[in-house]
Amino acid sequence: MNYSVFEVFRIGIGPSSSHTVGPMIAVNRFLLEIEKRGLIKQVAEVQIHLFGSLALTGKGHGTDYAVIAGLVGALPDQVDPASIIPLVESIKQTGRLMLMNTIEIPFDFNKHLVFHNHQSLPQHPNGMILQAFYDDGDSLHRNSYFSIGGGAVLDEQEILRTTKTSAIVKETPASTPFWFDNAADLLRMGNEKNLSIAEIVWGNELRYQNAQETRSKLLRVWDVMNASIERGLVTEGMLPGGLKVKRRAHLLYKQASTVGGKLSSDFQSMDMVSAFAIAVNEENACGGRVVTAPTNGSAGVIPAVLSYFTRFCQQQRTKTEIEDNIIKFLLTAAGIGMLYKKNASISAAEMGCQGEIGVSCSMAAAGLAAVLGANNEQIENAAEIAMEHNLGMSCDPIGGLVQIPCIERNSMGAVKAINAARLAMMHEGGHIVSLDAVIETMRQTGVDMQSKYKETALGGLAINVVAC
Repeated sequence: MNYSVFEVFRIGIGPSSSHTVGPMIAVNRFLLEIEKRGLIKQVAEVQIHLFGSLALTGKGHGTDYAVIAGLVGALPDQVDPASIIPLVESIKQTGRLMLMNTIEIPFDFNKHLVFHNHQSLPQHPNGMILQAFYDDGDSLHRNSYFSIGGGAVLDEQEILRTTKTSAIVKETPASTPFWFDNAADLLRMGNEKNLSIAEIVWGNELRYQNAQETRSKLLRVWDVMNASIERGLVTEGMLPGGLKVKRRAHLLYKQASTVGGKLSSDFQSMDMVSAFAIAVNEENACGGRVVTAPTNGSAGVIPAVLSYFTRFCQQQRTKTEIEDNIIKFLLTAAGIGMLYKKNASISAAEMGCQGEIGVSCSMAAAGLAAVLGANNEQIENAAEIAMEHNLGMSCDPIGGLVQIPCIERNSMGAVKAINAARLAMMHEGGHIVSLDAVIETMRQTGVDMQSKYKETALGGLAINVVAC
């Protein structure tokens, strides 16, 4: 499967790409399937059944709110995040909702939104079944959907086609200029055609839209990332959800940037990187606008590292040069992210947090190495080093909220990414562990990891720290 850059970087809302963005998209797909049959006005009732991780941590991750907003017709990249809570509270009070803003139907949260906490669908741990009924109770439409990570959604037929048993032969579309399945392919093509990883990804992206549209969309991705940093750096207060976690990006940034501040020192840039990463994920925890990079839970790593580059590594550049470097960073990072999507997973429900923070750290290291002048082999090495030191990380959110330890992990991932890029660029000669080997190791580790450590809030910190 070939991926677009914008399947790696999706503009959405917090707090979770797999639990918020994905379910909202799934609901919209379900309703569009009904609409295409000309039956939307005949829907008298809908039911949503959530399974596995979607059920176990759905309420903490905002799945219930995302599903209801999706039924009304909201899309993650277009909805005003501030409108969702008032909308859902109104539906709770009235027991009615406007399906696709077209037809009013009854909606009872206890009857029509069902959390199957002790059951998982066999195809994927983030599963949901949607059903629509005529007014006589007969089934109008039914389909199953799976939120496979980063906001990506497959229905029952699509996920069957992507399993290894049903896709033994991989097609290589002739329309893809630079088809690659792994990092070895990227390095080989780069050497044969004298292209950087960013140029390879750019060439493939032009299948979907022209150069100007691609450039504009990439810069919009950065604008949204940067805006989430800026909002997070100036906002104070408590995060929602009951853990009573105080927002601290504002104070951390102030301490790091003020002359004579508590953190003002030779490590100022690293302290600011931590503030940038935490700022984004505090915004995410509040259900704000963020970019999946490649997921919401890891949305702060790449913006923080790219901000590190734009603020501390670029001097006296023109606006065009700055934009060119931002695009190079994002294209390179996306190319690495595609390898994880192709050969493992970016879903914490499958891989644990190594599939989120680990992957974002790997992507960020590659992107930073690219804009610092690394060659393709050094970029691949940076991505490998970053993931190698995130292997085995579990996903164990306290209270099922994307807050502890998730927010701090973005800070740690960003700092690791910078270190990985620097290590790779200081290294001369080949390296023993390839990126392809570490991706396969991550996949195997995720398969072997007990399910309680994979976004279920049934293991690790989630049960050893009491959530008040």
